[in-house]
Amino acid sequence: MMTIKAILIGAGVRGANVYAPYARNHPDQLQFVAVAEPDPIRRSSFAMQYHIPDDQIYEDWRDVLQKPRFADAVWICTQDRMHYDVAMLALRQGYHVLLEKPISPSPLECLELEETARKSNRLLTICHVLRYTPFWSGIHRIIERGDIGRVVDIQLRENIGYAHMAHSYVRGNWNNTASASPMILAKSCHDLDLISWLMGQDCVRLTSFGSLFHFTKDQAPEGATERCSSGCPHLKDCCYVDLRYYMGEGRRRAKHFSDDLSDAMIRRQLPNTPYGRCVYHCDNDVVDHQNVNMQFQNGATASFSLSAFTHDSSRTVQISGTRGEIRGNMARQEFTVYSFVDGGRTEIRVEDEGREGTDSMLNEFCEQVNCFTGSSLTSASASIQSHMMAFAAEESRLNEGQCIELGKLITNYREEASIFRNSNENGVNRYCTV
Repeated sequence: MMTIKAILIGAGVRGANVYAPYARNHPDQLQFVAVAEPDPIRRSSFAMQYHIPDDQIYEDWRDVLQKPRFADAVWICTQDRMHYDVAMLALRQGYHVLLEKPISPSPLECLELEETARKSNRLLTICHVLRYTPFWSGIHRIIERGDIGRVVDIQLRENIGYAHMAHSYVRGNWNNTASASPMILAKSCHDLDLISWLMGQDCVRLTSFGSLFHFTKDQAPEGATERCSSGCPHLKDCCYVDLRYYMGEGRRRAKHFSDDLSDAMIRRQLPNTPYGRCVYHCDNDVVDHQNVNMQFQNGATASFSLSAFTHDSSRTVQISGTRGEIRGNMARQEFTVYSFVDGGRTEIRVEDEGREGTDSMLNEFCEQVNCFTGSSLTSASASIQSHMMAFAAEESRLNEGQCIELGKLITNYREEASIFRNSNENGVNRYCTV
């Protein structure tokens, strides 16, 4: 198998710290030959670590993708709203693409990228890493084997965790729908993807309720200041104090604003970043809790709930079948299979080294680039259903829980995408989001 040559676009925490190390651990499979990143410190750091020559280091992604193709693949780890432009140009230049989820905050852009990848005969893999984890792949194997009969109902809950919510979705990059994506897409397209995968068929209709319940200005305690460091009188009794988190359990997340994670540097940098803001005085508008109820083609049902107000970040699942049941807790890396036939109970504990399926996903990507068969476990064609479910859920939520017929919604999106595509000579369109 040849060594894949890749270009990284977006050398942030996800791109540089989560995905890229695969190249260091598997140099026979993957080599980075170029990087595009607007932040000069991140750009130079990545280039140094991966021995990228000076003439292949770029500030603007357009500069590298407008060159004649000189690598096999492009890894895209930019902000959500950049995905479409970068991925579209990469596919048209003949690159295979690894794209951080979600595909795009726009349903039309999602459909366009899926179709472009198919027509270009290029791989477009979406980073739904949870499908590759021992926990979820183990559950999927049991369902596929028929151990619990036909799936009747799936209940999946995502506990975001109060501190993670404050970091990413109140203060952080994914806090606002206009600049990023709705919460159900930005955070929970993983969960809808898992439900769709485990169910093994299309969702036909759904309803959803949710809101921004707590992280608003009218919930701020009296006298709360705009920033924690501005003399706020509630530092002793507020669970969202910035320094308490970033100098404690959230120290690794301080990577979002400082490469130096010492106490002194965090104290120095934090007050000047968005992560030092009071959680009640941010520009956030994404929900902090939401429920989705789904019906599938054969009449099976599923429910999904997310909540910011939990002590940990975890997922729990209960799957009811005609011959048995599965109950699991991803944080504990264990699930139990109950048999209605013999009354048996099998407890299964899986081992995960903490990379949440990342290595398995990247290994498959490299193999697919070498021997392309047209799709992968998390190709755009496999992921499009769960994205459409997320868009439908947001439409339902914004319309007081209206029942959304998913087939009609997707048909409308495809027709609209076709109109834009046919009316645009260059084939590159900017769509409005839901």
